[in-house]
Amino acid sequence: MIKRLLLGLLAVLLVLAVLVAVNTLRQGSRQIEVPALAPLAFDKDVAAQHLSEAIRARTVSSREDAALNADQFVQLHAMLQARYPKAHAVLKREVVGGLSLLYTWQGSDPKAQPIMLMAHQDVVPIAPGTGKDWTVDPFAGTVRDGFVWGRGSWDNKGNLIAQMEAFELLAAAGFKPQRTIYLVAGADEEVAGLRGAKQIAALLKDRGVRLEFVIDEGMVIAEGILPGVAKPVAIIGVAEKGYVSVVLRLSGKPGHSSMPPAKGGSAIAMMSAALKRIDDEQLPAAIRGVAGEMFGTLAPEMTGFSRVALSNLWLFGPLVQKQLEAAPSTNAMLRTTTALTMANAGNKDNVLPGQAEATVNFRLLPGDTIATVLERVKGQVKQATGSDSFELYALPGGNEATGISSTASAPYRLLNTTVREVFPGTLVTPGLYLAGSDSIHFVALSDNVFRFSPIRVKTEDVPRLHGTNERISVDNLAELIRFYHRLISVGAQAS
Repeated sequence: MIKRLLLGLLAVLLVLAVLVAVNTLRQGSRQIEVPALAPLAFDKDVAAQHLSEAIRARTVSSREDAALNADQFVQLHAMLQARYPKAHAVLKREVVGGLSLLYTWQGSDPKAQPIMLMAHQDVVPIAPGTGKDWTVDPFAGTVRDGFVWGRGSWDNKGNLIAQMEAFELLAAAGFKPQRTIYLVAGADEEVAGLRGAKQIAALLKDRGVRLEFVIDEGMVIAEGILPGVAKPVAIIGVAEKGYVSVVLRLSGKPGHSSMPPAKGGSAIAMMSAALKRIDDEQLPAAIRGVAGEMFGTLAPEMTGFSRVALSNLWLFGPLVQKQLEAAPSTNAMLRTTTALTMANAGNKDNVLPGQAEATVNFRLLPGDTIATVLERVKGQVKQATGSDSFELYALPGGNEATGISSTASAPYRLLNTTVREVFPGTLVTPGLYLAGSDSIHFVALSDNVFRFSPIRVKTEDVPRLHGTNERISVDNLAELIRFYHRLISVGAQAS
């Protein structure tokens, strides 16, 4: 009997092994095979100096004060006009919302839907006390050791300058687009884009504009960041997570701390119980949607057990998901995340507070909504406190997750092909953009909204974004110029 059971078990294992092996091997590469693009003639060092000059304009934006650093934005505007005269000769320039720029290159085919490139002029400030940690002055635009250093070199003046360089080259060559081309350069992206991108989107909507595609900042070319993938990976953001911050306010009986209420009865205790339940019972995770397509695309390019596991999620799904949930960056791809960000109660050490307040931030996965999150939190608080006497509301400024742009569309194939042409050997995959971008204001104007900057990023570079020693290599800046030049050249043709 035992022998037959062992033989049966062995047979099952052999069948599983064969199924796993066959399924792994039949998962062929999804990468587009295209020849590398011929070199494009331009002076990359001059482009680096232009980026350096742009960085010297201290365009730090403010949510509350629209006029903050207005002179610096005007300085940047003047620099763009001076350095790109041929581009400005073919582009119609409009200033929207005070400081944001909308450029239009009119196409010859009025029936062809326009395309849109996006960047932003504003930058985040230097965190207090960290200026001394910079290798260079963060607003000097220093070019050294093959890099352009400074705030905005990566986020996002590198993109803006690369796009303007591409426009200048195309205009100088006599390029005539069939599709109208828009370039949007917001002045307040870092503070939600309400004065810039949002107003530009409303303006274009009023003009009846419908866009073939939109490309804004977002995902990057990851080098050595994704486990199991040796080649660089260009991750094109096909969707953007939503955002909502929820405020919870609970009341308790105030009084002297020498006579506290029964266990769990104070405002702080009830708030603690509620927050623990919210944090413990987060929204469910799953390898689905954009994450599922991303890992399905990368699986054939991986080596070792990573390839086997991702090619056979029917068997290894729970194990893979557990590993992905363990890392904050990949966990955020699988679920609507929950972050306890603020809490406040009491003002004296011997007084029981009459009220406790906390704020919880959620980044919404496509498919989840602000309404469903609020309803879920309401139920959790009621269960944790045993009462429905509490206040719960969403702070202003939230937004739903975007729809998912199709990877089967012609615009996605154009992006895919362009990356493979300009960055030979680089893998291309769709991904979910976890942060926010100005492109969210344009989702009603196009079915094809993508978030991708062809910036090469290694693990050690990640803290530079919004951090210390932000930089971009001169060679990578040149690659950005070639990328946008090619994208415009092909994308602006109607056929």
